[in-house]
Amino acid sequence: MSTNHQLQRDDILQNRMGLRIAARLSAGANDMSHDVSERLRVARQQALARRKRPQVVAREVAVSAGAVIPLGHAAVLGFGGGGDRLGFWGRTSSALLLMVLAVGLITINIVQSDDRAVDVADLDAALLTDDLPPQAYTDPGFLQFLKTQASERSAPQPAERPET
Repeated sequence: MSTNHQLQRDDILQNRMGLRIAARLSAGANDMSHDVSERLRVARQQALARRKRPQVVAREVAVSAGAVIPLGHAAVLGFGGGGDRLGFWGRTSSALLLMVLAVGLITINIVQSDDRAVDVADLDAALLTDDLPPQAYTDPGFLQFLKTQASERSAPQPAERPET
């Protein structure tokens, strides 16, 4: 859900609640004296005049710093005027970084796919080599059982101590 849609929904809910409260107050206003009802009417008009108006969101213009200027023991961001701020080497390094990021993401995808393929192959091998009851194939924890069995087989067995 977008933030703008959420803000509109919140405003609608607030307006509905205000209308309900106003209706309930108006229903009880018939039993009040004229002086009290006039003060309430004036207070209501003031509250409506001060109520929150919808705000127009101004577009913020993002400006990047052109340079970092050393100033004593501090650094100040300087804004250069227009033109190409990155230059040839800046664009080249940005493109190189994007390529490295893409290669990294592709590598991660390949490694994860290989891991999934190994898990499926282990499951298939276990299915084909073990004598299991048919209920084991429908058990949701079957893969976990196979992984546990494989880890128990590969774990070193503790040496037995002779009884004294």
